[in-house]
Amino acid sequence: MTSTGSKDTTMPLLDHLSELRRRLIFCFVGVIFAFFLCYAFSQNIYNFLVEPLANIGSDGRQRRMIFTGLHEAFFTQVKVAFFGAVFLMFPLIATQIWRFVAPGLYAKEKRAFLPFLLATPVLFLLGAVTVYYVVIPIAWEFFVSFEQIGGQGTLPMELEPKVNEYLSLVMGLILAFGICFELPIFLLLATKVGITNAEGLKKKRKYAILFAFVLAAIVTPPDVISQVLLAVPIIILYELSIFFARHIEPELEETDALD
Repeated sequence: MTSTGSKDTTMPLLDHLSELRRRLIFCFVGVIFAFFLCYAFSQNIYNFLVEPLANIGSDGRQRRMIFTGLHEAFFTQVKVAFFGAVFLMFPLIATQIWRFVAPGLYAKEKRAFLPFLLATPVLFLLGAVTVYYVVIPIAWEFFVSFEQIGGQGTLPMELEPKVNEYLSLVMGLILAFGICFELPIFLLLATKVGITNAEGLKKKRKYAILFAFVLAAIVTPPDVISQVLLAVPIIILYELSIFFARHIEPELEETDALD
């Protein structure tokens, strides 16, 4: 059976599984290759991730991090390399997903979904840039402000984070912000397929605001500043989703009328 506007005929289940296996292997090989490449530059990636901490404060003090296990530094380098590989291969993985799904779509469906595919890595990168250059410096300044310089009769209280814990926090924040910035993609796709609409999103605005702050409280450090710095962009992206949903609804109505 042939689908009008689609280039390929319907594939048997085994062919689908074979194609899926081929795509997964391609992604796996790409990530492994990128891992070894990133491992060769793991020190550069490490320096990039710790730079916000190194630049904190105006007293010119040299910051340092510690590790308490013999294996911790090595596995930290491995984790950094894997993080870099996933980040680097994200466009490739998204492309492979698209190439697996696209043959089963009509031509008009391909045209409808392609902008979302192109916007996905852009929004993810925007989220990563926001957390690295805006949220992390502000949050780190806040936490480091609780340091105390020792004096007569007092002991100093200085930050010496474990390298594994620090990098896990930073990489987790980058991934969390990148995923959260994909919100318009999910909402507009839901609008495209008829799950929701602009009016429905508008009615659920108060729940979305509550969800934004709950999510921010879960994925960010336990301070109000960093939570607000994540919740506010999520709310803005939600409002933008409503705006764009209003504009694509007339197109959907025209398409339904033609069908």
